[in-house]
Amino acid sequence: MKEYLDLVKLVMDKGEYKHNERTGVGTISYFGASYKVDLSKKYPLLTTKKVNFNAVIYELLWYLSGEDHIRNLRKHTKIWDAWADDDGNLETAYGYFWRKFPSAQKDSAGNWQVKEIDQIQYVIDTLKNDPSSRRMVVTAWEPGNATVSKLPPCHYTYVFNVQKDRLNCHLTQRSADIALGVPFNIACYAALTKIMAQETGFKPGQFSHTLVDAHIYHAKPGSGMEEYDHLEGLKMQLERAPRELPTLEIAQKPINELKFEDFQLKDYNPHEPIRFKVAV
Repeated sequence: MKEYLDLVKLVMDKGEYKHNERTGVGTISYFGASYKVDLSKKYPLLTTKKVNFNAVIYELLWYLSGEDHIRNLRKHTKIWDAWADDDGNLETAYGYFWRKFPSAQKDSAGNWQVKEIDQIQYVIDTLKNDPSSRRMVVTAWEPGNATVSKLPPCHYTYVFNVQKDRLNCHLTQRSADIALGVPFNIACYAALTKIMAQETGFKPGQFSHTLVDAHIYHAKPGSGMEEYDHLEGLKMQLERAPRELPTLEIAQKPINELKFEDFQLKDYNPHEPIRFKVAV
């Protein structure tokens, strides 16, 4: 996918080296990257390396479930294990905030009460009743949670926007791991946009993405962290010719009834996988 490869080149060419105290692994970091992907025809699952599509969909369905633990997700993928406790509880579970955001509101007596907000349902209702609205925002960033979480939300807010009969989605991401995270983010939010479009009678439009700190993990020789280096694997992808993108078909079912079997990936013919190790 050209948009992704252009992003990789941008970070490599214009980024600056930064040491990261949390992971102990340095990064080549670029501030304020952005791009758009057309979702109207094909599904933007990278072809310059094989991406674990099953994990993408299981993770998305976990988000939509609103669960604040990974006990069910663990049956299918281990991608969140490093940040959960032994019982599978997670301080920052994106879907919990998507579906049950704890909003503090004053009652008639002036006392603060916490009310859970289903942001996904709010967007669905707004798309059906007021599609020209500019308020279809979903956030996973809760400031109190962010101060204590092992990993506060990276892709922390997104906005839906309608142009004619097309539903667009814009994602803002504070921290973007180019090699590992971003391919998942693209695939996840492309699928989510398609789901929301089907749910509300629109066609998929564009996915746009703003990356505040777009980075490539790069361990300097002799640092003892060379196994976490992502630079060489990304260089390998730049040498590979992108192939035709696949298509994604999703069953015409209400969003809360969707299961893994309702997602059919067709004509996916990627290059061989490239192994990247997560810097926790």
